Amino acid sequence: MLDSNLKSKINKLWDKFWSGGLSNPITAIEQMSYLIFMRKLEDEDNKKEQEASFTGEKYKSIFKGHEDCKWSIWSTYPAETILNHVRDKVFPFMRNLGDGDSLYKEYMKGANFGIPTASLLIEAVNIINDMHIKEQNQDTQGDLYEYLLSELTTSGKNGQFRTPRHIINMMVDLADPKKDDKILDPACGTAGFLVNAYQHILQDNKKDGVSILTPKQKKILDEDSIFGFDIDETMTRIALMNLMMHGIKKPNIQRGNTLSDSEPRISDNTYDVVLANPPFKGSLNEAEISERFRVKTTKTELLYLELMFHALAPSGRCAVIVPEGVLFGNSNAHKQVREMLLTKCRLDAVISMPSGVFKPYAGVSTAILFFTKGEPTEKVWFYKMESDGYSLDDKRTFIDGQGDIPDILERFENRKKEDSKDRKKKFFSIQVGEIKEKDWDLSISKYREIEYEEVKYEKPEDLKKKILELEEDIIKGLKDLEI
Repeated sequence: MLDSNLKSKINKLWDKFWSGGLSNPITAIEQMSYLIFMRKLEDEDNKKEQEASFTGEKYKSIFKGHEDCKWSIWSTYPAETILNHVRDKVFPFMRNLGDGDSLYKEYMKGANFGIPTASLLIEAVNIINDMHIKEQNQDTQGDLYEYLLSELTTSGKNGQFRTPRHIINMMVDLADPKKDDKILDPACGTAGFLVNAYQHILQDNKKDGVSILTPKQKKILDEDSIFGFDIDETMTRIALMNLMMHGIKKPNIQRGNTLSDSEPRISDNTYDVVLANPPFKGSLNEAEISERFRVKTTKTELLYLELMFHALAPSGRCAVIVPEGVLFGNSNAHKQVREMLLTKCRLDAVISMPSGVFKPYAGVSTAILFFTKGEPTEKVWFYKMESDGYSLDDKRTFIDGQGDIPDILERFENRKKEDSKDRKKKFFSIQVGEIKEKDWDLSISKYREIEYEEVKYEKPEDLKKKILELEEDIIKGLKDLEI
């Protein structure tokens, strides 16, 4: 999506930050985000001023009285003054943007400008100027930020790691969010699911390349449709920046432990679409866990599934990544959660993914569950994904970037029309009665039939004859060489 020239500039920016002492990827991305956002602020302000001039409307610049906070002005300052000016004047100005009670302003309170030297700041400014962000359209600006985030190659706390974008795209396509839907990610990280859901809706509402959303519909989409929560303050700020870089002016991103009773609390029966890859490493202290949960467990992967069930509105749909153990775990809590998904929801699909999908972060085997709240399951559609379009080793080398994904989406769409009873295939359907008999087990290996091919071996006497003949040929060849 990004051309090689832009990618090389982002890579160069990373190199400068690492050599400049900011080796923690999360910290580096946060500081890069601030700089890119500072540049974008002036570009957006100039654009609005030009539009107002064209329509004859009055426009008050956000830089009124703070002209020296404009990128075009301070970026030309000499080394002896630029760092102090950005740290002590420009950054506080940026941090205090927005209405008094805006989420942006609230979560920027604890933000710090951490670029240590004037030389690193100047080098970063020059590279960002070379990216020509002003000349890029909204999609390219978003892709640029996504590529920046893709360099996060270390797992965070509690098993957090970025979901590959093509996997996110597949899950968004399965859930198919609409313009009037409220969309939630209860453990949003960098907001990859929310960004892709937003883009999916925009693309779905274009005719001949032009948006058909009314101003009112676009305002609702931008301000009252996309919701995310994360326990990590830095991730919350990065998620805010990511959504704003993609054109969402007032993102609803809140910081909090969504598995506890503390505020902010995710409302029950509210969201039409839930998309998530929640952290599933470790467990919580029992005292922290919300009383809303009926399943008695401290395992986060099970608690998040119940949380999503409660959060969904009737007929709401959810696409979520779970560790493979959720599918077959034999504890009472595991069985309770699976029974809930099969009796209080319509479990539409279980897509088993190969273990290499999340490398180099982790080699854990995972699956995607897709379910709809409010009606019982009749049968479950299973798919054994063998390739996601990249090598399954730590290098994750590009093959075609798709693998089985187009087939999964097509087969899922046509699952009711196709005869999917052949359990030797990659995909098939199982009646809920059979699943119930097997303790609500959802692992594909429990139902898939492996077709064994009979291997015919030659008779021992024939093999012995061939070996002797080969030896004679070798001896003859050696004698010929001696002559």
